[in-house]
Amino acid sequence: MAFNGRYAVQESEAARAWTRVRASLRESAGARLFEQWLKPIELVETGDADAIRLTLPSAFMTNWVRNHYADRLLHEFRAILPTVRTVAIETAAAAEAPLTLVPAVAAPAAPAPAQPAGERPVLDPRFTFDRFVADASNKVAFNAARALAAPGPVRFSPLFLHSGTGQGKTHLMHAIAHEFLAAQPDARVMFMSAERFMFDFVAALRARDTFAFKARLRGCDLLLIDDLQFIAGKDSTQEEFFHTVNEIMAAGKRLVISADRCPQALDGIESRILGRMAIGLVADIKTPPLELRRAILDRKLADMPEGVKVPAEVLDLLAGRIRTSVRELEGALNRVIAYAQLTGDAIDLDFAISVLGDVLRGGQRRITIDEIQKAVSAHFELKPIDLVSARRARAVARPRQIAMYLAKRLTTRSLPEIGRKFGGRDHSTVIHAVRRIEELRDSDNDIDGAVRLLMRQLES
Repeated sequence: MAFNGRYAVQESEAARAWTRVRASLRESAGARLFEQWLKPIELVETGDADAIRLTLPSAFMTNWVRNHYADRLLHEFRAILPTVRTVAIETAAAAEAPLTLVPAVAAPAAPAPAQPAGERPVLDPRFTFDRFVADASNKVAFNAARALAAPGPVRFSPLFLHSGTGQGKTHLMHAIAHEFLAAQPDARVMFMSAERFMFDFVAALRARDTFAFKARLRGCDLLLIDDLQFIAGKDSTQEEFFHTVNEIMAAGKRLVISADRCPQALDGIESRILGRMAIGLVADIKTPPLELRRAILDRKLADMPEGVKVPAEVLDLLAGRIRTSVRELEGALNRVIAYAQLTGDAIDLDFAISVLGDVLRGGQRRITIDEIQKAVSAHFELKPIDLVSARRARAVARPRQIAMYLAKRLTTRSLPEIGRKFGGRDHSTVIHAVRRIEELRDSDNDIDGAVRLLMRQLES
Protein backbone atom coordinates (compact mmCIF):
# COMPACT_ATOMS: atom_id res chain seq x y z
CA MET A 1 0.00 0.00 0.00
CA ALA A 2 1.43 3.39 -1.02
CA PHE A 3 0.74 6.72 0.71
CA ASN A 4 -0.24 10.01 -0.88
CA GLY A 5 -0.30 12.74 1.76
CA ARG A 6 -2.69 11.64 4.52
CA TYR A 7 -4.52 9.12 2.36
CA ALA A 8 -3.55 5.51 1.73
CA VAL A 9 -3.67 4.49 -1.93
CA GLN A 10 -4.26 0.80 -2.60
CA GLU A 11 -1.51 -0.58 -4.80
CA SER A 12 -2.85 -2.22 -7.96
CA GLU A 13 -2.42 -5.89 -8.82
CA ALA A 14 -0.15 -4.89 -11.71
CA ALA A 15 2.06 -2.81 -9.42
CA ARG A 16 2.38 -5.63 -6.90
CA ALA A 17 3.19 -8.04 -9.69
CA TRP A 18 5.78 -5.63 -11.12
CA THR A 19 7.52 -5.44 -7.74
CA ARG A 20 7.92 -9.21 -7.74
CA VAL A 21 8.93 -9.36 -11.40
CA ARG A 22 11.66 -6.76 -10.82
CA ALA A 23 13.01 -8.77 -7.89
CA SER A 24 13.08 -11.91 -10.02
CA LEU A 25 14.85 -10.12 -12.88
CA ARG A 26 17.43 -8.63 -10.51
CA GLU A 27 18.28 -12.09 -9.21
CA SER A 28 18.35 -13.91 -12.55
CA ALA A 29 20.02 -11.27 -14.72
CA GLY A 30 22.79 -10.28 -12.33
CA ALA A 31 23.59 -6.85 -10.93
CA ARG A 32 25.46 -5.47 -13.94
CA LEU A 33 22.88 -6.33 -16.59
CA PHE A 34 19.96 -5.37 -14.35
CA GLU A 35 21.38 -1.94 -13.53
CA GLN A 36 22.19 -1.16 -17.16
CA TRP A 37 19.09 -2.43 -18.96
CA LEU A 38 16.25 -3.48 -16.64
CA LYS A 39 16.29 -1.10 -13.70
CA PRO A 40 15.15 1.88 -15.87
CA ILE A 41 11.90 0.08 -16.83
CA GLU A 42 8.81 1.80 -15.44
CA LEU A 43 5.29 0.38 -15.09
CA VAL A 44 2.53 2.57 -16.54
CA GLU A 45 -0.79 2.10 -14.73
CA THR A 46 -3.55 1.55 -17.31
CA GLY A 47 -6.30 0.17 -15.11
CA ASP A 48 -6.35 -2.96 -17.28
CA ALA A 49 -4.92 -5.96 -15.41
CA ASP A 50 -4.84 -7.98 -18.64
CA ALA A 51 -2.52 -5.62 -20.54
CA ILE A 52 0.74 -4.55 -18.91
CA ARG A 53 2.49 -1.45 -20.23
CA LEU A 54 6.18 -0.84 -19.53
CA THR A 55 8.30 2.12 -20.65
CA LEU A 56 12.00 2.93 -20.96
CA PRO A 57 13.72 6.28 -21.35
CA SER A 58 15.22 5.69 -24.83
CA ALA A 59 14.43 3.85 -28.06
CA PHE A 60 17.75 2.01 -27.86
CA MET A 61 16.93 0.56 -24.45
CA THR A 62 13.36 -0.17 -25.51
CA ASN A 63 14.56 -2.17 -28.51
CA TRP A 64 17.13 -4.10 -26.48
CA VAL A 65 14.61 -5.10 -23.82
CA ARG A 66 12.06 -6.08 -26.50
CA ASN A 67 14.64 -8.27 -28.24
CA HIS A 68 15.96 -9.98 -25.15
CA TYR A 69 13.26 -9.84 -22.48
CA ALA A 70 9.84 -9.58 -24.16
CA ASP A 71 9.06 -13.27 -23.68
CA ARG A 72 10.62 -13.37 -20.23
CA LEU A 73 8.56 -10.40 -19.01
CA LEU A 74 5.35 -11.94 -20.33
CA HIS A 75 6.24 -15.25 -18.67
CA GLU A 76 7.04 -13.56 -15.34
CA PHE A 77 3.82 -11.52 -15.29
CA ARG A 78 1.65 -14.51 -16.26
CA ALA A 79 3.22 -16.59 -13.51
CA ILE A 80 1.87 -14.05 -11.03
CA LEU A 81 -1.26 -12.84 -12.89
CA PRO A 82 -2.50 -15.63 -15.20
CA THR A 83 -4.99 -13.25 -16.84
CA VAL A 84 -2.25 -11.11 -18.41
CA ARG A 85 -2.57 -11.24 -22.21
CA THR A 86 0.11 -8.81 -23.36
CA VAL A 87 3.14 -6.92 -22.11
CA ALA A 88 3.83 -3.79 -24.17
CA ILE A 89 7.37 -2.36 -24.04
CA GLU A 90 7.47 1.26 -25.20
CA THR A 91 9.68 4.33 -25.22
CA ALA A 92 8.63 6.92 -22.64
CA ALA A 93 9.11 9.80 -25.11
CA ALA A 94 6.38 9.05 -27.64
CA ALA A 95 8.04 11.16 -30.31
CA GLU A 96 11.16 8.99 -30.27
CA ALA A 97 10.71 6.24 -32.85
CA PRO A 98 11.91 2.79 -31.82
CA LEU A 99 15.08 1.49 -33.43
CA THR A 100 15.04 -2.00 -34.95
CA LEU A 101 18.14 -4.09 -34.36
CA VAL A 102 17.40 -7.80 -34.07
CA PRO A 103 13.75 -8.85 -34.45
CA ALA A 104 12.20 -9.96 -31.18
CA VAL A 105 10.57 -13.37 -30.96
CA ALA A 106 6.84 -12.86 -31.10
CA ALA A 107 5.17 -13.11 -27.72
CA PRO A 108 3.17 -16.30 -27.38
CA ALA A 109 -0.57 -16.04 -27.74
CA ALA A 110 -2.92 -16.42 -24.82
CA PRO A 111 -3.05 -19.96 -23.45
CA ALA A 112 -5.14 -22.35 -25.51
CA PRO A 113 -8.29 -23.64 -23.80
CA ALA A 114 -7.22 -27.29 -23.98
CA GLN A 115 -7.02 -27.29 -20.20
CA PRO A 116 -8.27 -25.01 -17.44
CA ALA A 117 -6.97 -21.43 -17.29
CA GLY A 118 -3.66 -21.12 -15.49
CA GLU A 119 -2.68 -24.78 -16.07
CA ARG A 120 -1.11 -24.44 -19.50
CA PRO A 121 2.38 -23.12 -18.87
CA VAL A 122 3.79 -20.03 -20.54
CA LEU A 123 6.85 -21.47 -22.29
CA ASP A 124 9.75 -19.66 -23.90
CA PRO A 125 9.62 -20.55 -27.63
CA ARG A 126 13.43 -20.43 -27.83
CA PHE A 127 13.97 -23.12 -25.22
CA THR A 128 13.54 -26.35 -27.17
CA PHE A 129 15.64 -29.49 -27.42
CA ASP A 130 16.89 -28.70 -30.92
CA ARG A 131 18.29 -25.37 -29.68
CA PHE A 132 20.13 -26.91 -26.73
CA VAL A 133 23.83 -27.50 -27.44
CA ALA A 134 24.85 -30.76 -25.80
CA ASP A 135 28.25 -32.26 -25.05
CA ALA A 136 29.81 -34.47 -22.38
CA SER A 137 29.26 -31.85 -19.65
CA ASN A 138 25.46 -31.90 -19.99
CA LYS A 139 24.70 -35.00 -22.07
CA VAL A 140 23.21 -37.07 -19.22
CA ALA A 141 20.84 -34.27 -18.27
CA PHE A 142 19.92 -33.67 -21.92
CA ASN A 143 19.21 -37.34 -22.67
CA ALA A 144 17.29 -37.77 -19.41
CA ALA A 145 15.13 -34.75 -20.23
CA ARG A 146 14.30 -36.13 -23.68
CA ALA A 147 13.49 -39.54 -22.23
CA LEU A 148 11.13 -38.10 -19.63
CA ALA A 149 9.36 -35.96 -22.25
CA ALA A 150 8.79 -38.88 -24.62
CA PRO A 151 5.30 -40.43 -24.74
CA GLY A 152 4.71 -43.89 -23.34
CA PRO A 153 5.38 -45.46 -19.94
CA VAL A 154 7.27 -43.29 -17.46
CA ARG A 155 10.81 -44.68 -17.25
CA PHE A 156 11.75 -42.66 -14.16
CA SER A 157 10.30 -39.87 -12.06
CA PRO A 158 11.23 -37.47 -10.64
CA LEU A 159 14.03 -36.06 -12.76
CA PHE A 160 16.20 -33.80 -10.61
CA LEU A 161 18.38 -31.34 -12.57
CA HIS A 162 21.05 -29.31 -10.82
CA SER A 163 23.73 -26.84 -11.87
CA GLY A 164 24.98 -23.35 -11.22
CA THR A 165 23.10 -20.30 -12.44
CA GLY A 166 22.69 -19.83 -16.17
CA GLN A 167 23.88 -23.24 -17.36
CA GLY A 168 20.73 -24.63 -18.96
CA LYS A 169 18.43 -26.12 -16.30
CA THR A 170 15.51 -23.88 -17.16
CA HIS A 171 16.10 -24.37 -20.89
CA LEU A 172 15.76 -28.15 -20.46
CA MET A 173 12.63 -27.78 -18.34
CA HIS A 174 10.94 -25.63 -20.99
CA ALA A 175 12.08 -28.13 -23.65
CA ILE A 176 10.52 -31.03 -21.71
CA ALA A 177 7.19 -29.20 -21.52
CA HIS A 178 7.32 -28.24 -25.22
CA GLU A 179 8.00 -31.82 -26.31
CA PHE A 180 5.46 -33.38 -23.96
CA LEU A 181 2.69 -31.02 -25.08
CA ALA A 182 3.58 -31.52 -28.74
CA ALA A 183 2.97 -35.25 -28.32
CA GLN A 184 -0.04 -34.85 -26.00
CA PRO A 185 -1.72 -31.47 -26.61
CA ASP A 186 -4.50 -32.14 -24.08
CA ALA A 187 -2.13 -33.06 -21.26
CA ARG A 188 -2.26 -31.08 -18.02
CA VAL A 189 1.13 -29.44 -17.55
CA MET A 190 2.25 -26.97 -14.90
CA PHE A 191 5.60 -25.16 -14.73
CA MET A 192 6.30 -22.95 -11.74
CA SER A 193 9.15 -21.86 -9.53
CA ALA A 194 9.34 -23.20 -5.99
CA GLU A 195 8.83 -19.62 -4.85
CA ARG A 196 5.58 -19.47 -6.85
CA PHE A 197 4.52 -22.80 -5.30
CA MET A 198 5.00 -21.25 -1.86
CA PHE A 199 3.18 -18.04 -2.79
CA ASP A 200 0.15 -19.91 -4.20
CA PHE A 201 0.02 -22.27 -1.23
CA VAL A 202 0.08 -19.41 1.28
CA ALA A 203 -2.62 -17.62 -0.72
CA ALA A 204 -4.74 -20.79 -0.67
CA LEU A 205 -4.31 -21.08 3.09
CA ARG A 206 -5.43 -17.50 3.61
CA ALA A 207 -8.41 -18.02 1.34
CA ARG A 208 -9.20 -21.32 3.04
CA ASP A 209 -9.21 -23.00 -0.34
CA THR A 210 -6.34 -25.46 -0.17
CA PHE A 211 -8.45 -28.17 -1.80
CA ALA A 212 -8.43 -26.36 -5.16
CA PHE A 213 -4.68 -25.77 -4.87
CA LYS A 214 -3.98 -29.43 -4.15
CA ALA A 215 -6.28 -30.63 -6.95
CA ARG A 216 -4.70 -28.26 -9.48
CA LEU A 217 -1.17 -29.54 -8.89
CA ARG A 218 -1.86 -33.19 -8.16
CA GLY A 219 -4.00 -33.55 -11.25
CA CYS A 220 -1.06 -32.71 -13.54
CA ASP A 221 0.33 -35.15 -16.08
CA LEU A 222 3.62 -33.25 -15.94
CA LEU A 223 4.66 -30.96 -13.09
CA LEU A 224 7.87 -28.92 -13.30
CA ILE A 225 9.22 -27.06 -10.26
CA ASP A 226 12.20 -24.74 -10.75
CA ASP A 227 14.70 -23.64 -8.08
CA LEU A 228 13.77 -25.92 -5.20
CA GLN A 229 16.33 -24.18 -2.96
CA PHE A 230 13.96 -21.24 -2.49
CA ILE A 231 11.69 -23.19 -0.12
CA ALA A 232 14.56 -24.10 2.21
CA GLY A 233 13.44 -23.59 5.80
CA LYS A 234 9.76 -23.07 4.86
CA ASP A 235 8.28 -25.89 6.92
CA SER A 236 4.59 -25.63 5.99
CA THR A 237 5.42 -25.20 2.30
CA GLN A 238 7.71 -28.22 2.40
CA GLU A 239 4.98 -30.28 4.05
CA GLU A 240 2.60 -29.54 1.17
CA PHE A 241 5.38 -30.01 -1.38
CA PHE A 242 6.17 -33.44 0.04
CA HIS A 243 2.56 -34.58 -0.26
CA THR A 244 2.32 -33.18 -3.80
CA VAL A 245 5.46 -35.10 -4.82
CA ASN A 246 4.06 -38.27 -3.26
CA GLU A 247 0.75 -37.95 -5.10
CA ILE A 248 2.41 -37.29 -8.47
CA MET A 249 4.77 -40.24 -8.07
CA ALA A 250 2.07 -42.61 -6.79
CA ALA A 251 -0.08 -41.79 -9.81
CA GLY A 252 2.80 -42.61 -12.17
CA LYS A 253 2.92 -39.04 -13.49
CA ARG A 254 5.96 -37.07 -14.57
CA LEU A 255 7.79 -34.76 -12.17
CA VAL A 256 10.82 -32.54 -12.91
CA ILE A 257 12.60 -30.52 -10.23
CA SER A 258 15.63 -28.26 -10.50
CA ALA A 259 17.98 -26.66 -7.98
CA ASP A 260 21.34 -24.97 -7.89
CA ARG A 261 22.89 -27.86 -5.94
CA CYS A 262 22.63 -31.63 -5.74
CA PRO A 263 20.02 -32.96 -3.25
CA GLN A 264 22.61 -33.83 -0.60
CA ALA A 265 23.87 -30.23 -0.55
CA LEU A 266 20.44 -28.58 -0.18
CA ASP A 267 20.52 -27.27 3.37
CA GLY A 268 17.12 -26.54 4.89
CA ILE A 269 15.22 -29.07 2.73
CA GLU A 270 13.61 -31.93 4.66
CA SER A 271 15.33 -35.28 4.33
CA ARG A 272 12.10 -37.03 3.31
CA ILE A 273 11.81 -34.72 0.30
CA LEU A 274 15.44 -35.36 -0.62
CA GLY A 275 14.76 -39.08 -0.28
CA ARG A 276 11.98 -38.82 -2.87
CA MET A 277 14.39 -37.05 -5.23
CA ALA A 278 16.84 -39.92 -4.95
CA ILE A 279 14.20 -42.41 -6.11
CA GLY A 280 14.26 -40.96 -9.62
CA LEU A 281 17.24 -39.73 -11.63
CA VAL A 282 19.61 -37.00 -10.47
CA ALA A 283 21.46 -35.35 -13.37
CA ASP A 284 23.91 -32.51 -13.11
CA ILE A 285 24.96 -29.94 -15.71
CA LYS A 286 28.64 -29.18 -15.30
CA THR A 287 30.33 -25.88 -16.04
CA PRO A 288 30.59 -25.72 -19.86
CA PRO A 289 34.08 -26.36 -21.23
CA LEU A 290 35.68 -24.07 -23.79
CA GLU A 291 34.57 -26.15 -26.79
CA LEU A 292 30.94 -26.10 -25.65
CA ARG A 293 31.00 -22.37 -24.95
CA ARG A 294 32.33 -21.80 -28.46
CA ALA A 295 29.67 -24.09 -29.98
CA ILE A 296 26.93 -22.22 -28.08
CA LEU A 297 28.14 -18.93 -29.56
CA ASP A 298 28.16 -20.45 -33.06
CA ARG A 299 24.59 -21.63 -32.55
CA LYS A 300 23.50 -18.27 -31.20
CA LEU A 301 25.10 -16.48 -34.15
CA ALA A 302 23.41 -18.85 -36.61
CA ASP A 303 20.04 -17.76 -35.19
CA MET A 304 20.77 -14.10 -35.86
CA PRO A 305 19.33 -12.38 -38.96
CA GLU A 306 21.34 -12.72 -42.15
CA GLY A 307 24.08 -10.14 -42.35
CA VAL A 308 25.11 -10.24 -38.70
CA LYS A 309 28.77 -11.26 -38.75
CA VAL A 310 31.13 -11.73 -35.81
CA PRO A 311 34.78 -12.69 -36.47
CA ALA A 312 36.00 -16.03 -35.12
CA GLU A 313 38.62 -14.33 -32.97
CA VAL A 314 35.89 -12.36 -31.15
CA LEU A 315 33.91 -15.55 -30.53
CA ASP A 316 37.11 -17.18 -29.25
CA LEU A 317 37.64 -14.25 -26.90
CA LEU A 318 34.14 -14.50 -25.43
CA ALA A 319 34.29 -18.28 -25.08
CA GLY A 320 37.72 -18.07 -23.46
CA ARG A 321 36.96 -15.34 -20.94
CA ILE A 322 33.32 -15.98 -19.92
CA ARG A 323 33.45 -19.42 -18.36
CA THR A 324 30.74 -20.04 -15.80
CA SER A 325 27.38 -18.86 -17.21
CA VAL A 326 25.89 -19.60 -20.61
CA ARG A 327 23.39 -16.81 -19.98
CA GLU A 328 26.18 -14.27 -19.48
CA LEU A 329 28.01 -15.63 -22.53
CA GLU A 330 25.00 -15.12 -24.79
CA GLY A 331 24.37 -11.70 -23.24
CA ALA A 332 27.92 -10.61 -24.06
CA LEU A 333 27.47 -11.60 -27.71
CA ASN A 334 24.17 -9.72 -27.89
CA ARG A 335 25.79 -6.65 -26.38
CA VAL A 336 28.65 -6.60 -28.90
CA ILE A 337 26.23 -6.93 -31.84
CA ALA A 338 23.87 -4.27 -30.48
CA TYR A 339 26.67 -1.75 -29.91
CA ALA A 340 28.08 -2.37 -33.39
CA GLN A 341 24.69 -1.79 -35.03
CA LEU A 342 24.14 1.38 -33.04
CA THR A 343 27.57 2.88 -33.64
CA GLY A 344 28.14 1.59 -37.17
CA ASP A 345 31.55 0.25 -36.13
CA ALA A 346 32.93 -3.02 -37.46
CA ILE A 347 33.13 -5.85 -34.96
CA ASP A 348 36.73 -6.81 -34.32
CA LEU A 349 38.84 -7.81 -31.33
CA ASP A 350 39.54 -4.27 -30.14
CA PHE A 351 35.87 -3.27 -30.48
CA ALA A 352 34.71 -6.28 -28.44
CA ILE A 353 37.26 -5.57 -25.71
CA SER A 354 36.20 -1.92 -25.50
CA VAL A 355 32.50 -2.85 -25.24
CA LEU A 356 32.95 -5.73 -22.80
CA GLY A 357 35.97 -4.60 -20.82
CA ASP A 358 34.35 -5.02 -17.39
CA VAL A 359 32.78 -8.38 -18.29
CA LEU A 360 36.00 -9.77 -19.72
CA ARG A 361 38.12 -8.63 -16.80
CA GLY A 362 35.69 -10.25 -14.38
CA GLY A 363 36.01 -13.64 -16.07
CA GLN A 364 39.73 -13.54 -16.76
CA ARG A 365 42.25 -15.66 -14.90
CA ARG A 366 45.40 -13.62 -14.50
CA ILE A 367 47.80 -15.03 -17.06
CA THR A 368 51.34 -13.68 -17.15
CA ILE A 369 53.58 -13.16 -20.15
CA ASP A 370 56.11 -15.48 -18.50
CA GLU A 371 53.49 -18.26 -18.49
CA ILE A 372 52.77 -17.61 -22.15
CA GLN A 373 56.46 -17.72 -23.07
CA LYS A 374 56.95 -21.02 -21.23
CA ALA A 375 53.88 -22.60 -22.84
CA VAL A 376 54.83 -21.47 -26.37
CA SER A 377 58.45 -22.59 -25.90
CA ALA A 378 57.34 -26.04 -24.72
CA HIS A 379 54.88 -26.41 -27.61
CA PHE A 380 57.47 -25.55 -30.26
CA GLU A 381 60.33 -27.29 -28.44
CA LEU A 382 62.33 -24.12 -27.89
CA LYS A 383 63.99 -22.56 -24.87
CA PRO A 384 62.19 -19.56 -23.32
CA ILE A 385 65.30 -17.49 -23.92
CA ASP A 386 64.90 -18.02 -27.68
CA LEU A 387 61.70 -15.92 -27.68
CA VAL A 388 63.48 -12.90 -26.22
CA SER A 389 66.67 -13.33 -28.27
CA ALA A 390 67.62 -11.50 -31.47
CA ARG A 391 67.30 -14.69 -33.55
CA ARG A 392 65.16 -14.14 -36.66
CA ALA A 393 65.03 -17.67 -38.05
CA ARG A 394 61.48 -18.68 -38.97
CA ALA A 395 61.55 -21.54 -36.44
CA VAL A 396 61.92 -18.92 -33.69
CA ALA A 397 60.26 -15.85 -35.22
CA ARG A 398 56.87 -17.50 -35.76
CA PRO A 399 56.54 -18.87 -32.20
CA ARG A 400 57.65 -15.44 -30.94
CA GLN A 401 54.84 -13.82 -32.95
CA ILE A 402 52.36 -16.33 -31.54
CA ALA A 403 53.53 -15.58 -28.01
CA MET A 404 53.12 -11.83 -28.62
CA TYR A 405 49.64 -12.45 -30.06
CA LEU A 406 48.65 -14.47 -27.00
CA ALA A 407 50.07 -11.80 -24.69
CA LYS A 408 47.87 -9.22 -26.40
CA ARG A 409 44.83 -11.53 -26.23
CA LEU A 410 45.20 -12.96 -22.75
CA THR A 411 46.78 -10.21 -20.65
CA THR A 412 46.03 -6.57 -19.92
CA ARG A 413 49.60 -5.50 -20.68
CA SER A 414 50.09 -2.58 -23.07
CA LEU A 415 51.89 -3.00 -26.40
CA PRO A 416 55.09 -1.35 -25.14
CA GLU A 417 55.07 -3.57 -22.05
CA ILE A 418 54.68 -6.67 -24.20
CA GLY A 419 57.50 -5.52 -26.45
CA ARG A 420 59.83 -5.03 -23.48
CA LYS A 421 59.11 -8.60 -22.28
CA PHE A 422 60.29 -9.89 -25.65
CA GLY A 423 63.81 -8.59 -25.58
CA GLY A 424 63.04 -4.88 -25.58
CA ARG A 425 61.22 -4.85 -28.91
CA ASP A 426 59.22 -1.84 -30.10
CA HIS A 427 55.42 -1.72 -29.80
CA SER A 428 55.18 -1.63 -33.63
CA THR A 429 56.80 -5.08 -33.69
CA VAL A 430 54.05 -6.36 -31.40
CA ILE A 431 51.37 -4.82 -33.65
CA HIS A 432 52.89 -6.51 -36.69
CA ALA A 433 53.05 -9.86 -34.86
CA VAL A 434 49.40 -9.67 -33.79
CA ARG A 435 48.20 -8.78 -37.29
CA ARG A 436 50.35 -11.48 -38.89
CA ILE A 437 49.02 -14.23 -36.62
CA GLU A 438 45.44 -13.03 -37.18
CA GLU A 439 46.00 -13.38 -40.94
CA LEU A 440 47.62 -16.80 -40.61
CA ARG A 441 44.80 -18.14 -38.43
CA ASP A 442 42.45 -17.61 -41.37
CA SER A 443 44.68 -19.38 -43.88
CA ASP A 444 46.91 -21.82 -41.97
CA ASN A 445 45.15 -24.59 -40.05
CA ASP A 446 48.35 -25.58 -38.24
CA ILE A 447 48.86 -22.09 -36.85
CA ASP A 448 45.19 -21.78 -35.91
CA GLY A 449 45.26 -25.18 -34.20
CA ALA A 450 48.41 -24.32 -32.26
CA VAL A 451 46.92 -21.02 -31.06
CA ARG A 452 43.69 -22.71 -29.95
CA LEU A 453 45.57 -25.43 -28.10
CA LEU A 454 47.81 -22.94 -26.33
CA MET A 455 44.82 -20.80 -25.33
CA ARG A 456 43.08 -23.82 -23.80
CA GLN A 457 46.21 -24.76 -21.86
CA LEU A 458 46.76 -21.25 -20.55
CA GLU A 459 43.12 -20.62 -19.59
CA SER A 460 42.50 -23.98 -17.94
